[in-house]
Amino acid sequence: MLQVTDLTFRIGGRLLIDNASVTLPPKAKTGLVGRNGAGKSTLFKLLTGDLSSETGSVTIPKKARIGQVAQEAPGTEETLLEVVLAGDTERASLLTEAETATDPQRIAEIHMRLADIDSHTAEARAASILSGLGFDEAAQARPCSAFSGGWRMRVALAAVLFAEPDLLLLDEPTNYLDLEGTMWLESYVARYPHQVLLISHDRDLLNKAVDSIVHLEQGKLTYYTGGYDSFDRQRRETMMLQMKAKEKQDAQRKHMQTFVDRFRYTASKARQAQARLKMLEKMEPIAALTEESSRPIHFPDPVGRLAPPILKLEGVSVGYDGKAILKNLTLNVDTDDRIALLGANGNGKSTFAKLISGRMEAMGGELARASKLKIAFFAQHQLDELRPAETPIAHVRTLMPQATEPQVRARVARFGLPTDRMDTPAKDLSGGEKARLLLGLATFHGPNLLILDEPTNHLDIDSREALVHALNDYKGAVLLISHDRHLVEACADQLWLVHDGKVAPYDGDMEDYKRLILQGPEAAQKAREKQAAVDQEASAASSQEKRREAAQKRSQLQPLRAKIDVAEAEITRLQEKIAKLDQALSDPDFFQKLPDRAMKYAKERAFCEKKLAKTEEEWLKLSAKYEAAS
Repeated sequence: MLQVTDLTFRIGGRLLIDNASVTLPPKAKTGLVGRNGAGKSTLFKLLTGDLSSETGSVTIPKKARIGQVAQEAPGTEETLLEVVLAGDTERASLLTEAETATDPQRIAEIHMRLADIDSHTAEARAASILSGLGFDEAAQARPCSAFSGGWRMRVALAAVLFAEPDLLLLDEPTNYLDLEGTMWLESYVARYPHQVLLISHDRDLLNKAVDSIVHLEQGKLTYYTGGYDSFDRQRRETMMLQMKAKEKQDAQRKHMQTFVDRFRYTASKARQAQARLKMLEKMEPIAALTEESSRPIHFPDPVGRLAPPILKLEGVSVGYDGKAILKNLTLNVDTDDRIALLGANGNGKSTFAKLISGRMEAMGGELARASKLKIAFFAQHQLDELRPAETPIAHVRTLMPQATEPQVRARVARFGLPTDRMDTPAKDLSGGEKARLLLGLATFHGPNLLILDEPTNHLDIDSREALVHALNDYKGAVLLISHDRHLVEACADQLWLVHDGKVAPYDGDMEDYKRLILQGPEAAQKAREKQAAVDQEASAASSQEKRREAAQKRSQLQPLRAKIDVAEAEITRLQEKIAKLDQALSDPDFFQKLPDRAMKYAKERAFCEKKLAKTEEEWLKLSAKYEAAS
């Protein structure tokens, strides 16, 4: 069990974590969410002891091993497999000791412990993890120094996963992964045998890999059961209930204040006015929960309408140094296509994007672009191309030399940058703000085709949702490369697979592709055939049979719906009763004049509060069951 109690921490005079408390159950898989800059990574450092808090404590079971990905990726001459095996320090230490130990009893203890930790399967387990993260058998035998920084970070992740710590801390683990690696990690975390605390802005990962959410907001930690969508729903419901309670209290305060203002200096009413004034002073105002919604993103629509196809490839090849990476590409891109590229890193997705955008020339074949075709290209490495000393206003002014200051600021606002950040030098912007600025600059002139290569790495969940809406509102064509499955499913209506030097439409959906990644092509094909048979059988059924099934389903759901209605009514009743008891107990003279009744009311309130929590939990379970069944 991980327990945080009354934790407070400041950085640079700013109160980042404010008397926060939360308890996580043993072996829980928990997502830590909050806006960028809320203090999530700081909380991790407080948990590991890298930072010390002003007040409060962190309680972790004795002898529990805490694991997190190393800050620096390994760059030694050791092979990938050797680096990952070294991640289990206990095993490595035991093996070293076994070579020099002479005491028979100690030798026996070492070998017993090695057997307990399944040392004989270590290489197979390490190889399996590396394979899931995108390293084939040949790559696993190469030295770490042969790989780039991003790939080395995958090795660092593999090492901590192999070590299987009792508390696994993962801070944005998908930033260095492709979609395939993210799908594998999602499955791995979901079945991890120990406790996991995961910082991520990947909505799909937070829905499928975790069973609880901790929300860090305004320095406080709030625990929710279920995945991200469940948390989002619960939080909105809480906001609605608190808003209603606040409106009710505000009306009550207004009524009491009016009475005080009217009769405060009237002799016959002065005592009543004073009593109400004391009640007002002691009445604890209900804080309004504010939703930290992200600013929208806007992409200008294409300036002109082009005749389809806007791009036509016939027998095209492309590559580097005379060696073709992709061959014999025959494809069309139309004016309103929404295409997502699938395929493991290294198969040529970015190469294809550069070919389409004109950043690479074809080595063979014919690539025809529509005349007046405008293409916008966004890739993460372009963040470094921003002029560090210049503000967003200065960046945009170079594109609008004749525009007035208000016009320039209005255009920057459409990028989703707040007013107080428009005059900030680019080097001082956050990663998410830089991404918004670069997206706005890339699409400034109304492109016909928008190419996005991993656009979400620095965006939080709300900003990713803003990007989804912006892409769906955009009237041009989109070519998307992303490890964010939610973004792909929400925006793409075509999937193209980049594999074995080819780019071709993928006949399946994201669930099919996930099975292909995790189970292999044969299992995926069988699942697809099975699903096709089910679909064919369903389509052959008569409309009468379909109506009968629908009626039967409604009748099965009706008792569940009735239980939900009863629970909702009970929640409303208990909330109203608690409000009435609170009103009575808020009278400072109540305990003196009627102590027995006051004690009875206090006990009754505690009982109602406990019953309300139990009823709300039951309502959530019933709602989840109803949603799944329907």
